[in-house]
Amino acid sequence: MEESIQQQPSDCLRIVIYGPESTGKTTIAKALADTFQTAWVPEFARDYLQKKFDSTGEVCSKEDLIQIVKGQMEAENKALETSHKILFCDTNVLVTQVWSETHFNGYCDPRIRDYATNFHYDHYFLTHIDVPWQEDDLRDRPNDREAMFNSFMELLKKRNLSFTVLKGTHEARMKKAEQVLTNLLKK
Repeated sequence: MEESIQQQPSDCLRIVIYGPESTGKTTIAKALADTFQTAWVPEFARDYLQKKFDSTGEVCSKEDLIQIVKGQMEAENKALETSHKILFCDTNVLVTQVWSETHFNGYCDPRIRDYATNFHYDHYFLTHIDVPWQEDDLRDRPNDREAMFNSFMELLKKRNLSFTVLKGTHEARMKKAEQVLTNLLKK
């Protein structure tokens, strides 16, 4: 029997950098963690899928998705040990849900949807597609960026989650994010 994936409780604000591929999520996550002197959680799927691609030439399958959610949550739980007031997550299970639904004709493992519903995050920064596309082994939708962005936004709205769109230069994105985070920390 497969073990349940658990999100460790914490008083830290959990902030997700969320959006389609090649929109600057990792850059923003690292920069915000540095600015706020706290931990950030890298995207587990990137290393996991790169290793798979390098060894087999295969890309993500439906069977990989639960392992990705599990690995991401384990990394998130571990990062809480060194976080201070805020934890920045470069992706989360909601990203996995959108990716699954857009890449597998609407299919998403019910367990992933359940985790996406039950795991708690305080705010999402949705990264806009207004940055140049960067090709790599894993990115596959350079011509569907607007549709992908809309899929990410629609799920946030459908679930009534707190979010801010980050667009423009890196400096403009950082300024907007810092304003939002300063207000969240006052609450």
